[in-house]
Amino acid sequence: MEKGFFRIGILVMALGFSFVSCDHSTEKEESIETDPIVFNKEAEVYLIHSNGDTLRKIDVELAETDYEKQKGLMHRESLGNDQGMLFVYDSERIRNFYMKNTYIPLDILYYNKDSTLVSIQKNATPRDETNLPSDGPAQFVLEINAGLADEWGVTSQSTFSVVRD
Repeated sequence: MEKGFFRIGILVMALGFSFVSCDHSTEKEESIETDPIVFNKEAEVYLIHSNGDTLRKIDVELAETDYEKQKGLMHRESLGNDQGMLFVYDSERIRNFYMKNTYIPLDILYYNKDSTLVSIQKNATPRDETNLPSDGPAQFVLEINAGLADEWGVTSQSTFSVVRD
């Protein structure tokens, strides 16, 4: 009789393991779907040549809070050629940006407190975590699609102005 209980016990355990095993193997991974990040125009930036001519007007989102500055253009799938993001800081200092979780190649334009161009990091590589510093103290940083700074004729004498919506 002991052998019978032993065999039944082993059979029950084996069935239990198979149920656990079957349940685990048929479990499907659930993916979380998120809404795409949509551009939200908050202001217009006018890029201005040293002679006073407007090089380009673009719509921008503003990054003013710590969270907005940390997130920037991360996880965006695209950015229009007439769109960008303007980072606004309280003071000037050397700024370091990188492209972690940023899927769009960018030109990163650094401006001082007087809105004069300090430097440009051109064609920043998506998802690259290399520091991309300004060449001098900057209070404002404008991100646009890669190649547009050259296409629009942005030079070291260029400035910008902002009109908020």
